[in-house]
Amino acid sequence: MLDAGLKTQLKAYLENITQPIELIASLDEGAKSEELRELLQEIAALSPEKISVNLQGDNARKPSFTIQRVDSDVAVAFAGIPLGHEFTSLVLALLQVGGHPIKMDEAVANQIRSLEGEFVFETYFSLSCQNCPDVVQALNAMAVLNPRIKHTSIDGALFQDEVKEREVMSVPAVFLNGEEFHYGRANAEELLAKLGAGDSEEQIAALNDKAPFDVLVVGGGPAGAAAAIYAARKGIRTGVVAERFGGQVLDTMSIENYISVQHTEGPAFAAALEAHVRDYDVDIMNVQRAEELIPGKQIQLKLANGATLKTKSLILATGARWRELGVPGEAEYRNKGVAYCPHCDGPLYKGKDVAVIGGGNSGVEAAIDLAGIVNHVTLLEFGDALRADDVLQRKLTSLPNVTVIKMAQTTEVIGDGSKVTALRYTDRNTDESHEIALDGIFVQIGLVPNNEWLGDVVKRTKYGEIEIDERGQTSVPGVFAAGDATTVPYKQIIIAAGQGATAALSAFDYLIRTSVED
Repeated sequence: MLDAGLKTQLKAYLENITQPIELIASLDEGAKSEELRELLQEIAALSPEKISVNLQGDNARKPSFTIQRVDSDVAVAFAGIPLGHEFTSLVLALLQVGGHPIKMDEAVANQIRSLEGEFVFETYFSLSCQNCPDVVQALNAMAVLNPRIKHTSIDGALFQDEVKEREVMSVPAVFLNGEEFHYGRANAEELLAKLGAGDSEEQIAALNDKAPFDVLVVGGGPAGAAAAIYAARKGIRTGVVAERFGGQVLDTMSIENYISVQHTEGPAFAAALEAHVRDYDVDIMNVQRAEELIPGKQIQLKLANGATLKTKSLILATGARWRELGVPGEAEYRNKGVAYCPHCDGPLYKGKDVAVIGGGNSGVEAAIDLAGIVNHVTLLEFGDALRADDVLQRKLTSLPNVTVIKMAQTTEVIGDGSKVTALRYTDRNTDESHEIALDGIFVQIGLVPNNEWLGDVVKRTKYGEIEIDERGQTSVPGVFAAGDATTVPYKQIIIAAGQGATAALSAFDYLIRTSVED
């Protein structure tokens, strides 16, 4: 199953295994079981001294396999064949169960080790989901660090009956001890917080006791990362507060327009951003949400956990998130038929009828992708014309299983209490209401800046964007802003990164001038 080049790379990785492991497979007579058998045997053949295969597993899910450290209870399991986006998860699991050190902040690792109780996690993923590997890899690492944690990753497309029974309509979907626990991307720190092992009194006290920063950046996306690097290179005390490092880039499927990088995927790009920032003396405070900005000669930033950070200058790089429809039923059926990532959740709707809301590039691209998976796609556009690039529109109109409805205002998401069953919209030409029976709705109607928490402290537009000048200066002295959260007209990664650099240089100039004045 693996080509020669991939085998060569994998063989080199497997040399890092220090403790023998056994691949215990549970198989039936199906074609997928034969594929899994072949894959496991190929892997074992690359490191026969350290990896063995046992084909006598008795797991009810077939095909599935467990990676077990020999003479130990350290193990992780996969139900399905973890290729595609999950191949990296497979490689890391082999190495980590095999004794290779886990790359993780030691404080976070210690929190995981100290968890008490029994935790049986199950994560449903799709092979095309770029958000799933983070969750799979985080829970696998947690299972290796703490024997009281068990984790099985399940390919939802391969276990459709199970997905239907549990009403999984969005991935990654995490169940804990048989109950719904989490949907969407998450790292180990975020999962710990959901388990109630987040900020302790000691951690909050440590944040409060931090010395004032020269520059404090709020946000860990391209703008925030660039700002942190440029500030740190000036030799000044720099910190970053981020809810999740990488920001919206983590949800981006493909990046092909960042100059000098011909092609990459969002999660890989986000990891590179964080690695670059960590090359410098930057205090990264991840999984922390800003809650209040208090201006002054010494600016204060209050966090949701109750801690307060102090800084001489501040850079707001809070980014944006997917805009919601704001109609009845949307919140109720989120992850139960209402989705925002066609790449992640599309495979769960194979052979079904879905709608895409939005006629811009994102909406039309989503409709094109989904048309190759689902039975039928209905694209609803609010205006009288699609706004996507001509090349995308031509591709869309060539597809036989796509219907485009213009001048359509979505008014309600309809469901049966557990999942979406229909969508209601109004024809803006006639004011007539129509209902479409379907199984899923993919919302692609643009972005909204993550600035609500700022209130009236910083001047913003009616759309919530932070008003800035050409230097990134906001209406508050010493407070700068960059990226998608601002009035910059084009929301692009490369522009956000440039703005982050501008804001950092402006903050440094501000610090020099204020220190002279003082």
